[in-house]
Amino acid sequence: MSKLREKLSVLLVDVLAINGAFLSVFWLKYVSGKWGYLNVLWFKEGGVGEHVTFAFALDRYLWPMVVVSLYWLVLFAFYGLYRSWRAQSRLDELVAVGKIVSLGVLVLFLLTFDISRPLPKTRMVLFVYWMLLMLFVGAGRIGVRSFQRRLLDKGIGGRRSVIVGAGSRADTLLRQIQAFPALGYRVVGLVEEKGGEGEGERGRGGEREHGSYPVLGNAEELPRIIEDYRIEEVLIAVDSSSHREILDMVSRCNGRSVTFGIIPDLYDIVSGHVRTQEIYGFPVMELLPDLMPAWEKKAKRLLDVVVSLVVLIGIAPVCALVALLIKLDSKGPILFTQKRVGKDGKIFTMGKFRSMVENAEQRSGPVWAEKDDPRITRIGRIIRRLKIDEVPQLFNVLRGDMSLVGPRPERPFFVESLEREIPLYRRRLRVAPGLTGWAQTKQGYDTSIDDVKEKLKYDLYYIENMSLRMDAKILLRTLFVALRGTEVG
Repeated sequence: MSKLREKLSVLLVDVLAINGAFLSVFWLKYVSGKWGYLNVLWFKEGGVGEHVTFAFALDRYLWPMVVVSLYWLVLFAFYGLYRSWRAQSRLDELVAVGKIVSLGVLVLFLLTFDISRPLPKTRMVLFVYWMLLMLFVGAGRIGVRSFQRRLLDKGIGGRRSVIVGAGSRADTLLRQIQAFPALGYRVVGLVEEKGGEGEGERGRGGEREHGSYPVLGNAEELPRIIEDYRIEEVLIAVDSSSHREILDMVSRCNGRSVTFGIIPDLYDIVSGHVRTQEIYGFPVMELLPDLMPAWEKKAKRLLDVVVSLVVLIGIAPVCALVALLIKLDSKGPILFTQKRVGKDGKIFTMGKFRSMVENAEQRSGPVWAEKDDPRITRIGRIIRRLKIDEVPQLFNVLRGDMSLVGPRPERPFFVESLEREIPLYRRRLRVAPGLTGWAQTKQGYDTSIDDVKEKLKYDLYYIENMSLRMDAKILLRTLFVALRGTEVG
């Protein structure tokens, strides 16, 4: 079963559950005649429910039902309930559903609270709705997950996978996958890290085998193997010291729609540089998974446009003052423009308020920034600390060259150099560059190739974990940094 079908089936069940809970509340309140009895039980109050036909209630509340359904679907998606589930137990999923439903009902209570009505009765409606929604959504999810797991247990719908490596790590990983078919990996064969005969034996047809699995080739042939065997996931289980080989492996498969799972170093797990999931206690790092779903990309773009317009209009007087101060402080233009590399390697012109002396790189050529760079002007030092120099880039965001959040764009000269030094650097170009990013909230300006390598870890982590929720977190951290006046890159 494809990831799209998995998500669509869960989405359909959620829609039915949400509307089922909604309609059940209506039936209890308007049709059943039991609402007054519930009030007596819960609040020790008398009274009976409002008796109307179910058709009347449905007609009256049809549009609110549609709006509430969209509200829940967006909330579920925002908190990651439609991400991969295979490494998650059904109990964990129920707990996650419970937390999000409780949060959502609390928000609804605050939005719909009517001070003119008695609080107990208002609370009663939402309490019953909360209980029914937990029951319907929880039961629906348990049902669809159990059905999906049953299919996987029968070997139906697994993702076509290969394991790179033929040592103890690969053997351990294979045993775990065989023991738990519900993980959804359908192992087609193994790929040796390097060429050669290795430890595999010859099968009946003369092909090499590792246990009961064929050896499909070596790591250099991985792109061909992915194409020939229609591989969806590559699980890399090689020695932790083979970092360069892993990077080369991933780089050779650039442009192919395949997810990599890597058994990570303990340091990477503890430091938070990678996102890990567990194959029943066996940590696996996901590398280059699917990026944002289409709806979230559109929502991100809408957020970019709305926030950029609001900020540009709101701080227009401040920008006018900054422009005047720049002109009075030093000779040169108010704006500084530069060519930068955007998504998929597209070159665009990026603007900033000038914070350095005019023609700062005329003699030296492109150089890394320095902590106490003598080329920075007096006003430039202030606007850099407050991040005001970046404001003109909001016009780049409006044009679609950039996003509010993403890896910072770099100059073509440095990109060419960094691609030679760092194999995975080009992965940053899979997404639109940003006004701010995860790396910028963690570290200062780049002053060396080592700084770039360190920031790349954070950029890749962002790309692998892109979501509106993470964007909101980064924007809030950036605002906090700007208000503190901390100078970060």
